[in-house]
Amino acid sequence: MPKMKTHKGAKGRLKVTASGKVVAKKAGKRHLNWHKSGSAIRSKGRSITLPENEARRVRALLRGER
Repeated sequence: MPKMKTHKGAKGRLKVTASGKVVAKKAGKRHLNWHKSGSAIRSKGRSITLPENEARRVRALLRGER
């Protein structure tokens, strides 16, 4: 049986912490920021911890199970 491969899109966007939580960046901060408020731009700069039901799916992608 061939090796299970890591999902490269998930690998670039998501990170698993030492305690097993999955951390992601918020969407919507890359461009077109001129019409967004400063508080909106700052809040999009922070990372978020994914809820457990999504984190389970992400961990499977990073392990190579699809």
